[in-house]
Amino acid sequence: MSVPLPPAADPSAQQAEWAQRPERSNRTMLQVISWISLRLGRGPARFVLAGISLYFLTFSPAAKVASRTYLRRVLGREPRLADLFRHFHSFASTIHDRIFLLNGRFDLFEIEVHGKAVIDEVLATGRGAFLMGAHMGSFEVVRAIGRNQPGLNVAMVMYEANARKLNAALAAINPAAVLDIIPLGQVDSMLRVQSSLDDGVALGILSDRTLCGDPTLRLPFLGTDAEFPVGPMRLAAMLKRPVLFMSGLYLGGNRYAIHFERLADFSTLERAGRDAAIRAAVKTYAAGLERHCRAAPYNWFNFFDFWRPKDAA
Repeated sequence: MSVPLPPAADPSAQQAEWAQRPERSNRTMLQVISWISLRLGRGPARFVLAGISLYFLTFSPAAKVASRTYLRRVLGREPRLADLFRHFHSFASTIHDRIFLLNGRFDLFEIEVHGKAVIDEVLATGRGAFLMGAHMGSFEVVRAIGRNQPGLNVAMVMYEANARKLNAALAAINPAAVLDIIPLGQVDSMLRVQSSLDDGVALGILSDRTLCGDPTLRLPFLGTDAEFPVGPMRLAAMLKRPVLFMSGLYLGGNRYAIHFERLADFSTLERAGRDAAIRAAVKTYAAGLERHCRAAPYNWFNFFDFWRPKDAA
């Protein structure tokens, strides 16, 4: 007999550590950087990334400690300063490339797609699917593939507060980019999710962060247990949809690799077996995330203490 999953989150719960962090960017700055980048071109504009990376490495002590903790686990050794810089620089590079991807400059990039047959087969049913991703590499490169490929429509589902921040950031780059984000927490959120799935849309959710009060499972991850949210998988199970693991890894230069992998299929799931199926899917997700972290260690961008117990956040 399986143990029931934790109850749904209390919306009044204290925010997690990552959600309390102030935003270091603003709309005006993004507009300036976008203007410079689109006029100078990607190559010349990338010269400023080293300075930006060095700035955050110097003036973000909490993020630096978190980066060191993560890299120590994933590399299996004490990270050097060059490793920390590479971690920050990979993050800055994906943010910078978002400017060009959102403005349709796909010609600037070499993008490999692994598992295309998997997502094509799933979406061929016309019932949509969930793409469970992480704060890894670039989700924007996945959305870019969707905008550039007929029949592959990709939207994003996220917490309402985070959606507002991201919409503001995307609007600074390209106002049209805000149209394919569905914020959770609104009256019509579930109706929009259901409608998008019925239209055959692939809905992306970044499933590696929790809010305090969110139901979680504590699972092995890079050598020590960590909390993983149950909510995204619970949503997919409730709506009886297939789930794929998704990542858009930055390979350096102008190269990216998109991966789609089967994770779970709740299409015929009976209510009696829901909790066990959700638990198994979250475990598979955590294992997949660990595998991708080890394969591309500088691509995971959770700059906070991921292994800290959620009740201590």
